[in-house]
Amino acid sequence: MDEKVREKARNAIKDILETAGFQVSTLEYPYDLAAREDEYLMVLCSDDPAEIRDYAAGNFRLMSEGKEITYRKLLFSLDPGTEPEGCILWGRDEFIRLSGEAALARILSRPLALDLGSGTLTGAQGESVSLPGERKGGPAGGADVPGVTIPHLPIRVKKDAAVQIAKMQGTVALKFMPFWFYSYRSSGEQVYKEHRVPFDAEGDGGLNAINGLKFEVDAKSLVEDAVPAGAEVVSPRITQEEAREKIVSEVAESLTQRIRIKQVSGDAISYEEKVLKPDRRNIEVTVRQVYVPIWQVRGKKIVEVNAFSGEVLSSPMDEGVEIF
Repeated sequence: MDEKVREKARNAIKDILETAGFQVSTLEYPYDLAAREDEYLMVLCSDDPAEIRDYAAGNFRLMSEGKEITYRKLLFSLDPGTEPEGCILWGRDEFIRLSGEAALARILSRPLALDLGSGTLTGAQGESVSLPGERKGGPAGGADVPGVTIPHLPIRVKKDAAVQIAKMQGTVALKFMPFWFYSYRSSGEQVYKEHRVPFDAEGDGGLNAINGLKFEVDAKSLVEDAVPAGAEVVSPRITQEEAREKIVSEVAESLTQRIRIKQVSGDAISYEEKVLKPDRRNIEVTVRQVYVPIWQVRGKKIVEVNAFSGEVLSSPMDEGVEIF
């Protein structure tokens, strides 16, 4: 499955597991973690045979609050030939059945009774992966025990302040919205007759990974730290490759120049227009994922506050976020 399908699958599996009472968060891409009381699932959505083989055979040492835990591996794959050992396997049939049962459970406001079968419990020594709750201390405004470590803008606006800014009482949730932070460098030139047009330029910025809107970000403000426990880390809808392609196109468009050349031949004067564009191969773009913390206040309506800047978003995340 391509990255777009994988993200849709991760969100769909997350819905099923959350209906069954699990809390689901990103562990370390492409892995997710589902936790319910003392029960843990390491989750992978993939059709890649090599990735599945490494996942099934790998020994990941998962730690929570300094203690090693046992867990099961859950694999969702659309490849009918996939038969991983030691994993709970969900294919097309299981997904269709479980997603329908989960939808009905939500309609009836009851938890999904989920039978996970006999997937092998794992807790062997191996690659160390910290679970949410492994590190102590965290960003202001959240719980004492933080969760997964991600690059993000720090939380400068606390929960109570966000409620005051929203001017509305209601339930408050902390969400980390995904963005693509990019930098670009363009080089090269085009020459037409006596006109020389250089395409030297560089810059950086951010791209909302949900709706594709641009925003400016101070890269020096980014921190690599754990998010508060209970905060939701939202999955991107725009893939890294899609973001890179969008940025290259926009840079190329911004550097494109239309020149007008005057030509005189006897008593006749004519003008020629020429469009000179940079070679896309000369535009280098680097992209990495970062997150912006958002306080979401749900009352009579939804108000979302940028937890870094304190700005109110023009529309709530459920309708597409725009960051100012």
